[in-house]
Amino acid sequence: MAWVAFDRAANGDAAEGSIEAARHWRTVADEIHAEVCERGFDRDLDSFVQAYGSKQLDASLLLFPLVGFLPATDPRVRGTLRAIEKKLLIGDEFVLRYEPENSGDGLPAGEGAFLVCSFWLVDNYILQGRHAEARKLFDRLLSRCNDVGLLAEEFDPLAGRMLGNFPQAYSHVGLINCALNLTRETCPAEVRAEPQRSPIRATT
Repeated sequence: MAWVAFDRAANGDAAEGSIEAARHWRTVADEIHAEVCERGFDRDLDSFVQAYGSKQLDASLLLFPLVGFLPATDPRVRGTLRAIEKKLLIGDEFVLRYEPENSGDGLPAGEGAFLVCSFWLVDNYILQGRHAEARKLFDRLLSRCNDVGLLAEEFDPLAGRMLGNFPQAYSHVGLINCALNLTRETCPAEVRAEPQRSPIRATT
C-alpha cells in the first residue's frame, strides 16, 4: 500500500501539471516496487510472502492485482494465488488472513476467516478469467448473509456462524465490489488493476 500511495501521487501530480513532484513520487514508487518484487517473493514457494525473509502467506497478497501492483496474469501473481488456495483456503470458500499456526501475533488460536479476504479471492478469479469459479464462490458467500442481507467481520467454518464485529463495512464493501466486477462488461477491478499511468518516469 506504500507503493499505491506514491503511484497514485505521481499520477495525480502529473495530471495537475506538477512535473517535478510527479517525477519524485514516481521514483519512490519504482524503488518500492522493485524492492517488494525482489525481497518479497519467495522462489521456492513460487509466491509472495507476508514479510521479507518469511515463508508465511498472507491474504493481503490478493490485493496485488486489485490495486495494479502487478497484473493478474503475471506468473508471480498466479503462483501466489495457487499458494493461498493451498494454505489459506478452507472448504473452497473461506480465506484465512494468514497461517494461524505461525502467526506470531500473540492471539489465541481459533480465529474465524475474515470474509473480505474471500471476496478478494473472487476478484482475483475474475481478473484471471476464471468467471465460473468466481460466480460459484460469490454465490456461496452470499448464502452466508443473514435474513436481512448483512455479514459480520468473520465466519467460523467449523461452527457455521458469524463472528466478530457486526455488521462489518469491510465485508460489505468486498461484496459490492465483487457484484460490480461480475456484472459489468468492464469491471471496476480491471480499471483499478490497470490505472492510467503517467508518462513521467524516474529518468527522462
